[in-house]
Amino acid sequence: MLEGVPLSALQAASANLSQRYRSEVRDGRLHLSDALAIKAYLAARMPATYAAIRTSFAMLDDALPGFSPLSLLDAGAGPGTVLWAATDCWPSLERAEMLDASSEAANMGRTLSRDLPGIESRWSEGDATLALETAPAVDLVTLAYVLDELPPQAIPGLVVRLWRAAKQVLVIVEPGTPAGWHRILQSRDILLGEGAHIAAPCAHEKPCPLKAPDWCHFSRRVARARMHRLAKGGEAPWEDEKFIFLAATRTATAPRSARVIAPPRQGKGRIDLKLCAPDGQTDYRTVSKRQNETFRIARRVEWGDAVDEF
Repeated sequence: MLEGVPLSALQAASANLSQRYRSEVRDGRLHLSDALAIKAYLAARMPATYAAIRTSFAMLDDALPGFSPLSLLDAGAGPGTVLWAATDCWPSLERAEMLDASSEAANMGRTLSRDLPGIESRWSEGDATLALETAPAVDLVTLAYVLDELPPQAIPGLVVRLWRAAKQVLVIVEPGTPAGWHRILQSRDILLGEGAHIAAPCAHEKPCPLKAPDWCHFSRRVARARMHRLAKGGEAPWEDEKFIFLAATRTATAPRSARVIAPPRQGKGRIDLKLCAPDGQTDYRTVSKRQNETFRIARRVEWGDAVDEF
């Protein structure tokens, strides 16, 4: 897809795309508005957004081990990042409805999805909020890295429409910034008001105990391919993608374990953990080397893991 694109043009488009994402520009134009922007996304952004979405799905899969969706609806699909992550996580998927306002993005996604065996995908171009009115109900509905492009007043109505299209699960993924976290909290409140249950990442359905300047998010380290490094003009062989997500379900989940919501801090003979606890509180636990087996387990714990309380 990138064959023949001058590297200088790709780097300029990548820099512009990154600036728009970081600044959350809302100027009436789509971030993926033309062919060059789409190709810059493929080279510089898709690896990281794929990793964040795939990690979100893995955390949901841990929380709902029996969930095997047959159908997917992805609003704001871009070139199909969610589709690739979902089919990797759930081989049960048979069909997908992919909605995007950008005809360039939809065309790219349509082309790329031909390499996905065993799944029938249908791509629709135009305003996803309008397309949702006639979209069929499906097992899994997704909205990834989209709310940051929308005016705040559009969020409540869209979240409700997405939820009504979900027969089983709705997943929303946002950048792991304070603003992204606040949009997730807003969506969480809306969904709880609609009778949804929260499967992940929260360990409870009570109000979030975190207060600014703290915020909830996770991180996934992504290996950079050569083209990825060139497009970004960077030398590092990896980058860390910060993200936050929410998975809402129609049915209540089993009792949940605590969630590690910050990088574990290792000191001399101790490990400090920050946990989102099932009782609705933030729990700070210190595991000492004297605790033997518990300490051995704690040494393997990573940011974002669901764990039994120490």
